[in-house]
Amino acid sequence: MTKTALVCGAGGFIGGHLVKRLKSEGFWVQGVDIKEHEHAQTQADEFVVGDLRQQSLVKDVFDQSFDEVYQLAADMGGAGYLFTGDNDANVMHNSMQINLNVLDAVRNKDVKRLFYASSACVYPEKNQKDPDNPNCAEDTVYPAQPDSEYGWEKLFSERLYFAFNRNYGTQCSVARYHNVYGPEGTWMGGKEKVPAAMCRKVAEAESGSDIEVWGDGLQTRSFLYVDDCVEATIRLQRSNFAGPVNIGSEEMISINDLAKMVIGFSGKDLGIKNIPGPEGVRGRNSDNLLIAEKLGWQPRFKLREGMERTFSWVQDALVHKSHPEGLPHESSGMDAGNK
Repeated sequence: MTKTALVCGAGGFIGGHLVKRLKSEGFWVQGVDIKEHEHAQTQADEFVVGDLRQQSLVKDVFDQSFDEVYQLAADMGGAGYLFTGDNDANVMHNSMQINLNVLDAVRNKDVKRLFYASSACVYPEKNQKDPDNPNCAEDTVYPAQPDSEYGWEKLFSERLYFAFNRNYGTQCSVARYHNVYGPEGTWMGGKEKVPAAMCRKVAEAESGSDIEVWGDGLQTRSFLYVDDCVEATIRLQRSNFAGPVNIGSEEMISINDLAKMVIGFSGKDLGIKNIPGPEGVRGRNSDNLLIAEKLGWQPRFKLREGMERTFSWVQDALVHKSHPEGLPHESSGMDAGNK
């Protein structure tokens, strides 16, 4: 019998890649999101365009049984969206509404496995003040002190999913994603993450000019290629370990050095201009000891390889945006396998 999966947030970056992976394994996949995927044709067998904040829609979506459910839907974006404070109420309310609706539906249905995508933003700000030595081990999350309302919502939602596990017998696993990037992600418009934004700035810039980097650029992050994220997500979903567990890379880099890496791909003569802007914490790096112990997983893609693929895709997307007739909607030059 064909296995079935539901991906909430299938119109998003990671959700779109997850649908592809599940289809490659022979699953029948239903996707749901408030919008269709902007950068790739969905491979879902059925795609519902709808608002998961609406309880009636969620009930309709769950009007069948699924072997695996992946809850990735959330109101989110890059630093410019999450850390200015201007969107805090919407971020918390919208994501919380989605999670409550999904859990109410799951409680009353035959769902064997449920996955919830949390975030590294749950970790205490005090543990991430030293850009060279951040501490994001899973057991350091309490006493809680996230640096954003987005992080507080994610932490509360983790507790909510585990409470439903205890009280209603749901089988939910929880992962804390660390800065996932790659082709087919948002790269413009204000909700893009640092890797995609950097690729766009460099692709748009002319030799002899500068690209802008928020803050002093000495803040550090690690970035995980999307194929690795999908692999770890599926491993966790099908394991006997509930988490929470980090899904990220331990290859930490400063934002200025990330910019220099992308500039190197372009072959352009570009400078870096550091300007005031939202930065988030000073340092963040995944701690992968627990996931290696429980799942035997580690990232396969090095940052340079993943960023080079991402830069090539963003370059093509930029050309396509300027000359819609010049390129197919999905870049033909990218190796899109194993997503």
